[in-house]
Amino acid sequence: MTRRHRQALFSVILSVGILCTDQLIKIAVKTGMYLHQSIHVTDWFQILFTENRGMAFGMELFDKLFLTSFRILAVSFLIYYIVRKIREGISWGYLSCLILIMAGAAGNIFDCVFYGMIFNNPPAPMIAEFVPWGTGYESLLHGRVVDMFYFPLVEWDWPGWLPVIGGGHFIFFSPIFNFADACISCGVIALLLFYKKVLRNEE
Repeated sequence: MTRRHRQALFSVILSVGILCTDQLIKIAVKTGMYLHQSIHVTDWFQILFTENRGMAFGMELFDKLFLTSFRILAVSFLIYYIVRKIREGISWGYLSCLILIMAGAAGNIFDCVFYGMIFNNPPAPMIAEFVPWGTGYESLLHGRVVDMFYFPLVEWDWPGWLPVIGGGHFIFFSPIFNFADACISCGVIALLLFYKKVLRNEE
């Protein structure tokens, strides 16, 4: 087996592994917890079931249909780019970073495209269930992304005498995210740390 074939096989296995792991976690949370339910693991880690219509870490900056369409186009481009780079020759580390980003984005796309069609959305404390195709809580491409990992590492109340933020409560780290978000973040951080030169050459 040539290096090109080994890298292609590795790409498929890693992508499928990330997608399956991400979806298994999300489905387990969605069908085992009600919305906004929290499971206390440690003082600095909780499983907190939330859903969002927007970008990674619960941000909501763009229209849902635009965001889903953009994700699909971005993943399609990444797949094309990965295939091209494997044919041209690519390092294993750079390939791994690209796969983490692509598969993570694809995992969140799955939620957006299908979850609204296959899940109902009962009020708490009822738990979501699978429903016949097309009878779910939203239309195709408008599903909500499932998030669950919450790390409130440090929190405090600001002194009341401070301007603007005085008396407010601060939590670090407050975003709630999922396995796919973590894969994307790890891939991007690794690219910026170890492959700056490669990225500059690609530009």
